Amino acid sequence: MNFLRSRLSTGNLIGQRCRGMCNKLQETKSESAPAAPAQAPRPSFKIPGYRPSALDKKIFLWSGRFKSMADIPETVSFEMIDAARNKIRVKAAYMMMAATIGACLIMVILGKRAAGRNESLTTHNMEKKARWREELQRENANALSEKPQ
Repeated sequence: MNFLRSRLSTGNLIGQRCRGMCNKLQETKSESAPAAPAQAPRPSFKIPGYRPSALDKKIFLWSGRFKSMADIPETVSFEMIDAARNKIRVKAAYMMMAATIGACLIMVILGKRAAGRNESLTTHNMEKKARWREELQRENANALSEKPQ
């Protein structure tokens, strides 16, 4: 019997936690909320839309939405222009990814060729600094020889 009593109290405790530790029963509201005022209907003669600019028309062509400039209507929906812009945005992202991967491959190929010729940035920098030292020594020698005594 004690076991049953502890199980029931545990069940009550868990049940109360699920309800937010509230013992009260939820009271139902007898009054209903007032209905929202009805909005005036939109005039049916105005077509909602967007007049595409020259760039938007090119976007429509690039995205494949229309085949020629003559096919593009004077007004288009906002959703249509957004869809075309999104399609171009995705195509541009794919092109940038492909260009990045291509540039990386070219850099790897050029690096392997330079390694085959025993060229490295370290040797290149050492040669450049040696040239700078030689130029500095020549300038110092010229400055000393031109100096009046």
